[in-house]
Amino acid sequence: MKFRTLGKTGYSISEVSLGTWQLGGKWGTPFDPKDAADTLAEAYNHGVNFFDTADGYQDGESEKAVGQFVRSHPDVHFTTKIGRKESPLTVDHFNPEHLTRYVDESLTNMGVDALDMVLLHCPPMPTYYMPETFFAMDKLKKAGKIKNYGVSVERVEEAIKAMSYDISTVEIIFNMFRLRPADLFFDLAKKNNIGILARVPLASGLLTGKFTADTKFAPEDHRTTNRNGEQFDKGETFSGVDYLTGVKAANELKERLGTDNLAATALRFILMYDAVSAVIPGASNPTQIDRNTVAAELPPLTDDQMKIVRDVYDKYIKNPVDYLW
Repeated sequence: MKFRTLGKTGYSISEVSLGTWQLGGKWGTPFDPKDAADTLAEAYNHGVNFFDTADGYQDGESEKAVGQFVRSHPDVHFTTKIGRKESPLTVDHFNPEHLTRYVDESLTNMGVDALDMVLLHCPPMPTYYMPETFFAMDKLKKAGKIKNYGVSVERVEEAIKAMSYDISTVEIIFNMFRLRPADLFFDLAKKNNIGILARVPLASGLLTGKFTADTKFAPEDHRTTNRNGEQFDKGETFSGVDYLTGVKAANELKERLGTDNLAATALRFILMYDAVSAVIPGASNPTQIDRNTVAAELPPLTDDQMKIVRDVYDKYIKNPVDYLW
C-alpha cells in the first residue's frame, strides 16, 4: 500500500481507503456487526488506514463500528459526514444549532473525544452562501470537538465555492464515468492544499464490468429505487449514468483496455491523478477488500489507456453527465 497526504490535515492515508456506506450489509439489507468488524479488520490488514463514514449510514451503526475500530487502532484516521440523516433535506440541517447537535451525536456514536474530520454531507447549493454554517464548523474546531472539516459535494461548482472557507478536504464523485472534476477542480485544490477523497469510484458497481442488461438489484437498493433521483441526487446512483448506457460503456472499456478486472483498473485510473489523496471504494464484507486494494499494486495506465478512457467517456457519458455535475 502507498500513502498520500490528505491536504491541510497532514494525515498520511492509504491511497486506497474504505468507504462504509454499505459496511456490514449490502444496500437494502440489514446491518451485520460481525461482518462490519471483520471488513474493517481485513482492510487494515491490507494496509488501509483511513475510513469514511457518515451519521446516516446504517442508522448510525457504521459510525459505531468505525469508532470501535479506531479506538483500538490509534494509527487509523477517519472522516464522518453530517447533515443528511434527517428528512426532508433542507438548508436548515446545516445551521449552527443542527451542526453542533450532529457533531455531539457523532462523538457519542464513535466514542471518541474529537472527530478527525467532519464533512458536511452534500448540503444544498444555498448552504455554500451561508457563511454562518462554515463559521460554526470553525467554532467546533476551536472547541476541540473536531480536528478538521470539509465538504462532500455533488457538483464541481460546490467544491470550488467551498474553498472560500477554511476547509481542508473535499469529497467528490470522480471515476471513469465522471471526469469533469479533473478538468475544473483538481488544479485549484492542489494550489490551495485541499485534500481530495474520490467517492463512488466504481459508479455504484457499473465499473466492475460485471453487470448486464438483466442484472437485478434488491428492491430497497438505491440502484433500484433512485435511478431518476427519486430519493436523492441521481448522480449518487451509477454516477448519474443511464444504466444500459453504462453497461455498454463498461463492456467497451474492458475490451479496449484488455482487462478482465475492470474494477481494479478503474481504481488505478483515479490514482493516476496526484491531486487525489485517496479513493474510497466500499465493501460490505471482507471478501471485497482484496478486490479494492489490489489496485494500489497495479502499474500506471499508459497514455494510450488514458486516452481510451476519455474516448469512451466522450462517446457514451459526457452528454448529459458532464453538463449536470
